[in-house]
Amino acid sequence: MARPEEIALLVGLELTTRRATNTSERTVVRAEESLEELAALAESAGARVAERQIQTRPRADAATLVGSGKVEELKAQIHFHEATTVIFDRELSPTQQRNLERELDVKVLDRTQLILDIFARRARTREGQLQVELAQLNYLLPRLTGHGAAMSRLGGGIGTRGPGETKLETDRRRIHQRIQAIEKSLERVRTGRTTQRRQRQGVPLATIALVGYTNAGKSTLFNRITGAGVLADSKMFATLDPTVRHVTLPSRRKVLASDTVGFIRNLPTTLVKAFRATLEEVVEAELLLHVVDASAPAAADHTAHVIATLSEIGAGATPQILVLNKTDLISEHPDTAALARRILGDPEHQPAGAVAISAQTGAGFDELLHKIDETLAMDPVAECEFRIPAGDGGALHILHERARVLSKKYVGEWCQIKAIAPASVRRLLTEYAVGGMM
Repeated sequence: MARPEEIALLVGLELTTRRATNTSERTVVRAEESLEELAALAESAGARVAERQIQTRPRADAATLVGSGKVEELKAQIHFHEATTVIFDRELSPTQQRNLERELDVKVLDRTQLILDIFARRARTREGQLQVELAQLNYLLPRLTGHGAAMSRLGGGIGTRGPGETKLETDRRRIHQRIQAIEKSLERVRTGRTTQRRQRQGVPLATIALVGYTNAGKSTLFNRITGAGVLADSKMFATLDPTVRHVTLPSRRKVLASDTVGFIRNLPTTLVKAFRATLEEVVEAELLLHVVDASAPAAADHTAHVIATLSEIGAGATPQILVLNKTDLISEHPDTAALARRILGDPEHQPAGAVAISAQTGAGFDELLHKIDETLAMDPVAECEFRIPAGDGGALHILHERARVLSKKYVGEWCQIKAIAPASVRRLLTEYAVGGMM
């Protein structure tokens, strides 16, 4: 049975300053962009947005965030649209949320709760589900409220504190117990994932990670690069769990590529933990493909936010290729260098290179693969020659699989091969190299 459609009102808060008018106008534009992003999040969660409003105040109201006048206005809008939910584009304090729910008599959510709901829908792996539940419980804990004497009850069963314990106290204790159980389960899952990563690291393959603002087209590009069937749609946070696949570069060497969850501004620390698995893939990577929706009006802001987040998680110094995606949505053929300069803005954060592509149509795809090949200097390619016993099928297979064979001829019991091979392959086949290790 399908869930009834939720009709949502969105509310943003713009705090005025005493600065110049042009500064206020600029911050209002950003508030509108943030509310636009909130609308995309709400639609990803299955809601229909009926109304968007921005309240301008010198400071947030301690009781309701937006003030009593806006609350009365929201009551009228709820009645007019028959809305079932009001979503605020800021994190609400427990007191503000209680007051708003009491005044508006509908479900009240903030940005954090909305993102948590989307995470809960998107998580597919056991770790992802546990991380989301942990974030939800940590968010819920300070928001538990009681109802006076009506909450008092007798404790029941082993472990309760006896007569006089309130339901609120029991609920808090149960949440703490569940949090402890989840953390133990996560440690077991992480131990298994760490073992898998060590096994991958035992094979001399470089790793690349796709990063970027949510809905920049990372999963579409990941599918095109790897042939994987990762979910790719226009919804926010379509990818939550990490996915790792092999990629064969033009030089014939293989690398590992991982898709990651999209970053987003105003993402609380508790939610960052909810996709720790993908963040670890980012930190471990030798090269980052920073995917940007080049057609988005806020592309520069999105890029700056991703760069700041990468620095926070310890991946700021990792080499990056700026992938200017969705160029098919730009009316004129873009100048890659000019587009990169406009989007980056800050000359201190220049990537290893920039490539304009369309993950949807495949335009620029070959250029991107060659750029990855050139940038992964940790496994540089070089032309070399090998003399391998004709019966050594394993060494011949490695060359054909992970190098580009230029020529091959058999001389007696030996196979002489000229190839363009990465350093990792040359190290493996040192004993067969003509003229020693190259």
